[in-house]
Amino acid sequence: MGSSSNGYSFFGLVFAMVLATASASNFYQDFDITWGDHRAKIFNGGQLLSLSLDKTSGSGFQSKKEYLFGRIDMQLKLVAGNSAGTVTAYYLSSLGPTHDEIDFEFLGNLSGDPYILHTNVFTQGRATGATILPLVRPHPFLVDNVPIRLFKNAESMGVPFPKNQPMRIYSSLWNADDWATRGGLVKTDWSKAPFTAYYRNFRASTSTSTSSTFSDSAFQTQELDAYGRRRLRWVQKNFMIYNYCTDLKRFPQGVPPECKHSRFNL
Repeated sequence: MGSSSNGYSFFGLVFAMVLATASASNFYQDFDITWGDHRAKIFNGGQLLSLSLDKTSGSGFQSKKEYLFGRIDMQLKLVAGNSAGTVTAYYLSSLGPTHDEIDFEFLGNLSGDPYILHTNVFTQGRATGATILPLVRPHPFLVDNVPIRLFKNAESMGVPFPKNQPMRIYSSLWNADDWATRGGLVKTDWSKAPFTAYYRNFRASTSTSTSSTFSDSAFQTQELDAYGRRRLRWVQKNFMIYNYCTDLKRFPQGVPPECKHSRFNL
């Protein structure tokens, strides 16, 4: 999956909203390291960034800019080998008690076992639910350009939608061995530390405008094509292990209204 350079094998992640003007990437120019001291590094002239986790601390970074509409690409190399207990989070978020947030969370696992990908959407401070492995019209989640989740605009049904609050990009690598791997049964093996994740090829085709130009044109018409819908169904059929829209134990009085909006609305 992905491509290889300097011995690193990367795969691509995308938050997609609506296309505007693309910008080339340089981590020095586009991001700030926010915590972790020496555990977070930018190198190769700003073309690579790494986050590390040891028993003392993890690390993280955030974008200098905020984004509202656009397509945001990043290639990641997750922690190799035994990554049990670790979480690599990559997400968009605004600030405040009524914040919006769109997440990728990669839950580490024992050597040879696959990562589990968590996706979450928060709108106006409220979680609309989590889907484990698998797009949010117009905010799709893609992995290697394959759609894995679709969350449509259901404002007409009273479901808030993340379209008004510009968000920054955040990423962090941290220890969560109380829950991340097999419900906390498998703990972090600190003899394997430091654990390191790598980032490259950030691209943003974005706007922070809330004008009607965006609201009334591409923003409203961005949809998955027939091929994209088939790929989404394939992911859901073959890889999805949890979907909050089918969790009747969690919602004994009935699933949230967005779950009834579309069979692709997950």
